[in-house]
Amino acid sequence: MADDSFIREVNEEIRKEQAKAVWDRFGPLMIGIAVLVVLGTSAFVGYRHWDESRANRSGDAFSQALTLANEGKEEEALAALAQLQKDGYGAYPVLARLRAATFKADSGDVAAAVTELDAVAADSAIPQGLRDMAKLRAALLLVDSGSYADVSTRVEALAVDGNALRHSAREALGLAAWKEGKAADALKLFDQIVEDQQSPQNIRQRATLMSELIRGSGHAS
Repeated sequence: MADDSFIREVNEEIRKEQAKAVWDRFGPLMIGIAVLVVLGTSAFVGYRHWDESRANRSGDAFSQALTLANEGKEEEALAALAQLQKDGYGAYPVLARLRAATFKADSGDVAAAVTELDAVAADSAIPQGLRDMAKLRAALLLVDSGSYADVSTRVEALAVDGNALRHSAREALGLAAWKEGKAADALKLFDQIVEDQQSPQNIRQRATLMSELIRGSGHAS
């Protein structure tokens, strides 16, 4: 028993010496790593709070601009959106540009709205999804005020299978084609919408009515 106790004491001393040697060698490094972890965590938490605060302020400013518009204060709304374009955060400056274009179109200045939407669509710094949305909005405005070529230039690439905006893009192209007397082309586009099982119900219903109208007109071929 005495030998066992002695052996345990020796082993304990060896472990202490080994631990001391490890600490002497790696202790400063471990402390440095711990400090870096604490600082990194603090920096991340601080950045996240700063990021969320900026996003929340921009979101509030955007909502306020929409409120002004709903109250009929369009000039104030446009001013608020212009300010948001300058100092907004995240996607809000782009959303402000898109909304401002909508205001201009609603007020009758379609040319200015299309110019703004085209500028958004051409800006490579903007996410592709928002650029495509700008193209689609411009095309829908040009269905009434432009030519088929004007519409096609903006949304032809969006009307392909697999594109999330293909339904609306095909509808815009179909309406523009019908407007220019290209009944066969229009019918093909509307039939594509009707046959696409993923087409939203409201768009499919409008496409069905247009297909029936074109066939009933006798100009389908």
